[in-house]
Amino acid sequence: MASPLATKRLTRELKALIKNPLTAPKITAMPAENNILEWHYVLEGDADPSSPYHGGIYHGKLVFPKEYPYRPPGVIMLTPNGRFKPNRRLCLSMSDFHPESWNPMWSISTILTGLYSFMVEKTPTTGSIETSDATKRKFARESLDYNVKDKMFCALFPEYVELWEKREEERKAREAEVLALRGESSESKEKIVPSEGGFGEGNVLPFAAGLVVALMSILFAIRFI
Repeated sequence: MASPLATKRLTRELKALIKNPLTAPKITAMPAENNILEWHYVLEGDADPSSPYHGGIYHGKLVFPKEYPYRPPGVIMLTPNGRFKPNRRLCLSMSDFHPESWNPMWSISTILTGLYSFMVEKTPTTGSIETSDATKRKFARESLDYNVKDKMFCALFPEYVELWEKREEERKAREAEVLALRGESSESKEKIVPSEGGFGEGNVLPFAAGLVVALMSILFAIRFI
């Protein structure tokens, strides 16, 4: 259970985040409905297309001690990302791995901004992993699909659920267009059946025979002119 000081401080920080949201990078954070000591955050990957985290949407949580702000929180990332092990406490200078370096003046904004800065680096730490940029890009593409399976994520961040639904509608529309184009292509390749009386396969021989007879008649008539 949170102490009165922790509750007051975290409530104040929530109001500050709502009033002045983090936009560079974009980070959103909200406390769990029934536990103000458990906060969930969403960190959006770099806007630069050359970054392996481009397009990624990473969900994680901060677990605060009841003594906050005098003790630091645990920092965890839940979405597979290629930089940190999912659902593992991370060793950061602002996490509960290093209470000796914690500064009570630091806030949730400070912690999450620091987490992002450490994420885009390659410095190893407890809870980090090494993967290729291709693997990180794959995780970034799949991140939102992964997150919407989490009930807490959906409850706290409905705007991202709406984004996922919009993307799904667009994906299904593209698939329908591709199927429609494939159908038209197949129809155009089908053999055209000739109309009755035309020069289809069934009418070629009678037509040729009639033509030969007509030519022979003309030649016969010319002989007697």
